[in-house]
Amino acid sequence: MDRKKRWMIYGMLTLATSTWGSAFIAGKIAIESFDPATISFLRFWGAALLLFPIMWIVEKNIPKITKKDWALFALLGLTGIAIYNICFFLASKYAPVIKSSLFIGANPMLIMLLSGLLLKETITKRNVIGLLLAFSGAVTIITEGNMMVLFTLQFELIDFILLGALVSWALYSVIGRAVLQKFSSIVSTTYAVGFGTLFLLPFSLYEKPWENFGSSTLPAWLAIAHMSVFVTVIGFILYYYGIQKIGVAKASIFINVMPVSAVVMATIFLGETLTFTTMVGAIFVVTGVYVGTTVKRQKDLATAHAKTG
Repeated sequence: MDRKKRWMIYGMLTLATSTWGSAFIAGKIAIESFDPATISFLRFWGAALLLFPIMWIVEKNIPKITKKDWALFALLGLTGIAIYNICFFLASKYAPVIKSSLFIGANPMLIMLLSGLLLKETITKRNVIGLLLAFSGAVTIITEGNMMVLFTLQFELIDFILLGALVSWALYSVIGRAVLQKFSSIVSTTYAVGFGTLFLLPFSLYEKPWENFGSSTLPAWLAIAHMSVFVTVIGFILYYYGIQKIGVAKASIFINVMPVSAVVMATIFLGETLTFTTMVGAIFVVTGVYVGTTVKRQKDLATAHAKTG
């Protein structure tokens, strides 16, 4: 892969994970009118309404879908859409924000481990160093520089829910890599979202969302629309495209951009203060992503020489 195309993919992954950071802001607005499972269902239902027409228009030669493929699509919807969102919102309601954020921040580590064990992806020293730098930056942002907070966290039952969110997203990423060997990022995302929406429906119905429709606000609906279009349709397609092109391990490092994005957007839209500690953490994240995803210049020259020699 040439240098220009590689940087284009890195830019797409940065955009994808940045939009995920905006979901924290949109979620705070939407939760004022709807319950968690209903927000998830409406978000992915709206995304599905957009994704299926896009897929039918853009993808003219979709490979034949076998029973095994349908099972994998369903598994993607179950892990990355249904279970992850249910666990995430439960954790948001009952777990400390710091603990929830740390579990999500640890996601790239588990993804990198699984990609090496299950997919036999090559994990380089630069990948590991970059991941640790980026994670350190994310932890700095989450704890606001007070690392002693980590020692005050105690084991609770909600930790199992957080672990469910951690494992489900890692599985979504790793299984997605296998699916992407046959299908495009648009097809994979569309069917994953379709199945995930079906799995979320009973949880939403349990919350009786129709009772909240009358009192719901326009900002809440706009927040859900934002999560459908930008966070899900654009963000998920770009993330899967990145996985398809550079692998799960490298693509997962960009997840550390999410807390940086969330803090910046909270500063812009919610009037929160952007602290010096946050900026230091952001520098660590950017440095980590750069180190973990770039290859040595000598390797680039050797590759180019081999192609022309």
